[in-house]
Amino acid sequence: MPADAPKPFNIWTPLTFSVILIIGILIGFQLNRYLYKKRPITTVIERNDRLEEIIDIIGARYVDSVNTDSLYADAISGILKHLDPHTTYIPLRDMAAVTEDLEGNFKGIGIEFFILKDTLMVTSVLTNGPSYEAGVKAGDKIVKVNDSSVAGVNISNEDLISMLRGAEGSSVKLDMFRPSEGRMIQAEVKRGIIPLYSVDASYMIDKETGYIRINRFSATTYREFMNALNGLLKKGMQKMVLDLRQNPGGYLDAATAIADELIGESRLLVYTEGRASSREEYLSGQKGRFENGRLAVLVDEGSASASEILAGAVQDWDRGIIIGRRSYGKGLVQEQFELEDGSALRLTTARYYTPSGRSIQRPYDMGKEEYAHSFTRRFKNGSLTETSDTLNAHDTLVYFTEKKRRRVYGGGGIKPDIIVPYERSIYATELYDIMTSPIFTGTIYEYFSQHSKEIASYHSFREFDTAFRLMPQLMEQLRKALSSELSDQINKVWQDNETRSYLYAHTRATFARMLFRSNGYYQEINKRDNIVLKALSVLNSNEYSAIIGG
Repeated sequence: MPADAPKPFNIWTPLTFSVILIIGILIGFQLNRYLYKKRPITTVIERNDRLEEIIDIIGARYVDSVNTDSLYADAISGILKHLDPHTTYIPLRDMAAVTEDLEGNFKGIGIEFFILKDTLMVTSVLTNGPSYEAGVKAGDKIVKVNDSSVAGVNISNEDLISMLRGAEGSSVKLDMFRPSEGRMIQAEVKRGIIPLYSVDASYMIDKETGYIRINRFSATTYREFMNALNGLLKKGMQKMVLDLRQNPGGYLDAATAIADELIGESRLLVYTEGRASSREEYLSGQKGRFENGRLAVLVDEGSASASEILAGAVQDWDRGIIIGRRSYGKGLVQEQFELEDGSALRLTTARYYTPSGRSIQRPYDMGKEEYAHSFTRRFKNGSLTETSDTLNAHDTLVYFTEKKRRRVYGGGGIKPDIIVPYERSIYATELYDIMTSPIFTGTIYEYFSQHSKEIASYHSFREFDTAFRLMPQLMEQLRKALSSELSDQINKVWQDNETRSYLYAHTRATFARMLFRSNGYYQEINKRDNIVLKALSVLNSNEYSAIIGG
């Protein structure tokens, strides 16, 4: 073909341009939908630059030196104070602890400790954990960690934790004194993955009744619960006490998974909805392992969020009775947004509603300070100390349960079917002063440290429960040690049989915790827990049927 001849027409060229044009239009349309109601990018940059400019001017020209990181933190706090009480900013330094708590594990050596007279005393050792395998025992006093002295140097809890935790598989050397044997011991402990158990206790209270206590809803809670549930069913459990007191919540999915094991199939457990979040329903989807036995769920003013979801579903479906005190009242759902520097914003994006349609969130329109002081207000107005839990105007929203059409209330936590107030004693204040004194705890731990060999001879809680007796010399040591600072309290408590009996029970439970961790503690302390005792009474009487039937 001659060089100056016209090129033949290529049909693919205009077609290609047409496809590119259409794709561009579609992308622009989608971006327009995405950016609808969003601020123009120039506005975002302008406002961000304004904050940066102010902080830069302060850093360059202010009369005194300032920490610009603190200025940013204060700016964030200023923004969030206009939102609800549960929208929070998590700084990078706190992210690891928050993640560990929800994921249910961390890397460490598997001990609990107490700083006793400026010396680290081991109060509990995780069975089959790294320290257990290395021969560390409760009662041991750690004096050196990797050749660095930790005794008599006024070391803080945070610094100790930093020294004991580390990468999985790394080792830490411990120099310890064992008082019960009067000798020094060295141990090399290889760090491992240490579980943070969310099921504190599971045991049979009697031949038919099992008890499970959950302290939070983490990534491992459902698995822990199922292990506990299956173990108790094998022991003949026909009735259950599920203790959610002081459980602040956690993962929603963990709570609904447990509810699914207790409530029949294809039933609404909870739903969430917000201004920018469409309604999302959580339904029971399988045959549960405990759908028919009698059930008592224990709640109090510290039961919040996911705890209230579980308790609310049980109550709304008339599946079991709720016993205790009105719950915290947190019905807001948070979504976590990771920020560029590794910190995070936990933003409230929706509210949750129980199956009957009630919101459990209590009002916060009087400000965050008033919201935070709810416990004190309820204690003063009698809500926590009387059998008639007072309800404010927001709590008069009436809903009805599914089976028996019983009245339930929204707007202020879960109101129990049976209210059990705080135990009241004429010497309650004095008893509180004693039990919260470091001298009280330190004296018990010191006694255990000196006699750990004989006390550790109990290999099961049953053995401990049958044979262990509080030595008179220990109680005398407690009385003398506390008299220097709390003489009035000691004189009053020691002369009152009921109050002194409670102090004895708490002391026994402390020893049980050191030997058998939290499972031992609750087996001991629950013997005189008025809410647990009320649950047992109701589960074994016609009162249960009178409330919900069955």
